Amino acid sequence: MKRLLTAVIIAAFGLTGFSQQVNDYLEVTRAALKTEKKAMIAEVMQLSQEESEPFWALYNEFQGKLYTVNTKYVKIVNEFAENYDNMSEEIAKDLMTRLFAFDSEILKLKKNYHTKFMKILSPQKTLMYFQAENKIATIVKYEIAEYIPLLDAGDSKKEPKKKK
Repeated sequence: MKRLLTAVIIAAFGLTGFSQQVNDYLEVTRAALKTEKKAMIAEVMQLSQEESEPFWALYNEFQGKLYTVNTKYVKIVNEFAENYDNMSEEIAKDLMTRLFAFDSEILKLKKNYHTKFMKILSPQKTLMYFQAENKIATIVKYEIAEYIPLLDAGDSKKEPKKKK
């Protein structure tokens, strides 16, 4: 999973001028990561036959909603990359506002699905599932963060760099 994600990030930031190609590549990679993640969750959860069917139905529903919310994060990262050399105060403010909204939406979604998973799993298995989700999300975010350079803000009141 780590090598695959690393390749995605390098490709994404190496091809920022070719936005559609990057988005197509990211979609293929997200599909591959989805399959790997499901296998990892299956290995961790060790579900009984009674738990399996309702768990996977709810898991798939949850992952569909996570995918939609995570698409917002991908857009934020892409906009950051597109504006990296010419970051205005307005764009920086907008990106931060959207990043905070993304974080809030993820938390709200997790809380909502926590309640749903508790109806079909024991509290211990629900906790274990969300631990696994959190570990996987942390790895993915770390890999993304590793390749996103910090913005060189310099004097925040200065004019943005001019494009060449």
